[in-house]
Amino acid sequence: MKYGTLVLLGLMIMVNVHEAMGQGSPSTLPAVVYPETRKVEQVDDYHGTRIADPYRWLEDPDSENTEAWVESQNEVTQAFFETIQSRESIRERLGELWNYAKFGLPEKRAGRYFYEANDGLQNQALLYVSEGLNAKGRLLLDPNELAEDGTVDLASWEVSPNGKLVALAFASAGSDWREWRVLEVDSGEMLEDHVLWSKFSGASWAEDSTGFYYSRYAEPGEGETFTAANYFHKVYYHQVGTTQAADRLIYERSDEKEWGFDAQVTDDGRYLAMTVWKGTLSQNQFFYLDLEGSRGVVELLTGFEAEYLFVGNEGSQFYFLTDHQAPMRRLIAIDVERPKPENWQEVVPEAEVVAQSVNLVGSHFLISYLKDAQSVVKVYGLDGGWIRDVEFPGIGSASGFAGRPDDPETFYSFQNFTTPSTIFQYNAETGKSQVFKQAEVAFDPSQFETRQVFYESKDGTRVPMFITVKKGLKLDGNRPTLLYGYGGFDISITPRFSVTNLAWVERGGVYAVANLRGGGEYGRDWHEGGMLDKKQNVFDDFIAAAEWLIDHDYTCPKKLGIHGRSNGGLLVGAVMCQRPDLFAAAVPGVGVMDMLRFHRFTIGYAWTSEYGCSDDAEQFKTLVAYSPVHNLKSETRYPATMVMTADHDDRVVPAHSHKFAATLQDCQADDGPPCLIRIETSGGHGAGKPTAMQIAESTDLLAFLSKALGVDE
Repeated sequence: MKYGTLVLLGLMIMVNVHEAMGQGSPSTLPAVVYPETRKVEQVDDYHGTRIADPYRWLEDPDSENTEAWVESQNEVTQAFFETIQSRESIRERLGELWNYAKFGLPEKRAGRYFYEANDGLQNQALLYVSEGLNAKGRLLLDPNELAEDGTVDLASWEVSPNGKLVALAFASAGSDWREWRVLEVDSGEMLEDHVLWSKFSGASWAEDSTGFYYSRYAEPGEGETFTAANYFHKVYYHQVGTTQAADRLIYERSDEKEWGFDAQVTDDGRYLAMTVWKGTLSQNQFFYLDLEGSRGVVELLTGFEAEYLFVGNEGSQFYFLTDHQAPMRRLIAIDVERPKPENWQEVVPEAEVVAQSVNLVGSHFLISYLKDAQSVVKVYGLDGGWIRDVEFPGIGSASGFAGRPDDPETFYSFQNFTTPSTIFQYNAETGKSQVFKQAEVAFDPSQFETRQVFYESKDGTRVPMFITVKKGLKLDGNRPTLLYGYGGFDISITPRFSVTNLAWVERGGVYAVANLRGGGEYGRDWHEGGMLDKKQNVFDDFIAAAEWLIDHDYTCPKKLGIHGRSNGGLLVGAVMCQRPDLFAAAVPGVGVMDMLRFHRFTIGYAWTSEYGCSDDAEQFKTLVAYSPVHNLKSETRYPATMVMTADHDDRVVPAHSHKFAATLQDCQADDGPPCLIRIETSGGHGAGKPTAMQIAESTDLLAFLSKALGVDE
């Protein structure tokens, strides 16, 4: 009997209900009969420790058995959603909030402005060009015409220096794979160029606009497109008007299978700057190729001993933002004709707050800093002298500031938890900033407020947290609260506008974001304090955030839910295993759940610099101690859980979520609340998801949380 048939026997949502939200909870959830998930006799030996893996078969996403299991689990989950009366009203409100005009940051090339825009509910943004900043835009590309369901995304694009061609990178169903095409701007025609198997790469045009540089992997074997490990990144040059078979190999390292390459042509067209990365190490190498010389690729910075973010150049002088001898990062200059460290020059020294990025615009450096997870941008001259700070309309996140050394014009966006993204035009020379495009969303921002608090983690570390609520909300210790976290890979979680989170707060919920260790909010030490054998600090920070919210009368365990995605999905999975008593609901999205096998799939090996690897005996001990799949215990009362993943996720393969959900359903106590999995079909890790799919996912997320945390009650 196939699994699709088996589940039909258990689809019915049982009539009897039970308390589902912890000790003495008044909230009730319908019981669920789960599909039967078979177990296999798979046992692996890790350095003398035998570990069972009964759901190994779920690692094959294309097998008939896995597909049947996915279908059966989705049927159970959808049947559960149909019991939630508020689901349709949530969907309607999300549609209203989502329906506003959205604009991307303009990019200027040869006097033309290129930008993306979405009139509100279009599945994918459209690409436009205008002959002047305030001139009417002309449609260049509508990705919505490429797939009826909107699952083909214009993932990135790069305009040639002469403004006449655009390299377009398309992604299908959320995959990380990119297909490059070339669009002729004047005619609007798509040329015959077609470049495949590119991943983790942009396109960088040659100065004469006749071709571009990009990086790619070898074509994967049959049936391995979304699962096989990606090794041996290579840099190529594609000449417009030729086939990919004629592309010229620029650089490869057959002796270093894990190295990746980000190649970009400098603004003066003289050099090909190559950032060399290995996994998710913050540290990188830097090579360059003089496009007018004959020396070949020069290895300027080697050894992965520090982080060097290439900013730009003035002739042979290259600028880098680096944490070399500066945990908070500083701006330095290296003359490639005199490259020894004793000749390096410090342009802008390390500050007390962490520098995130630098842009060279109109002979000025625009340095973006983070102060307690909030944006601060300072303008410096080429000599490193401070000129001014960029003034923002409040506390929030600013991003953008791209430009060229010979043009003072740039654009940036500003947003926070209650302010939709507003795009500003900025002149680096005069300091003048003015609104270019402002979003108008159907809500009153004056009715909401965001507070930043600081709390102590288990070891006494001071951790910041943002809390957004309706103004005047009574804190009675019983508010439905959603706590979000990430904590990894040097990624900073800053104030961002989200329709989903706004709808949650509108319904009377509390939304909290904890800035955990492992992120980049306070520089290198903050990141390293939450990686490898210190990963438990991240979980402790998150647990301490939950306890602070309870102690300060925002909520209580029966009203507290947690959410995170990717590395944040791992966070949620690990924490609900360690403290199932502390939460009423958990939503781990596209999480890394099997910490013993993650390195065996697609780009997973790259994360070993962050997590460690089970092939190492000592690191295995650390990983198995918190790996979510391996720390679920039988007959334990876990929170109501909705695991979220997608069938085309080729970054964190869906097997992680499949195995976690199967194990959780098997371990959940008989009187425990539902443990469901929602598996998006034709979806990926998250990027490029069509609007309709985003609204559907957010509807189910908020409906589940509303039911589990008793919002409607």
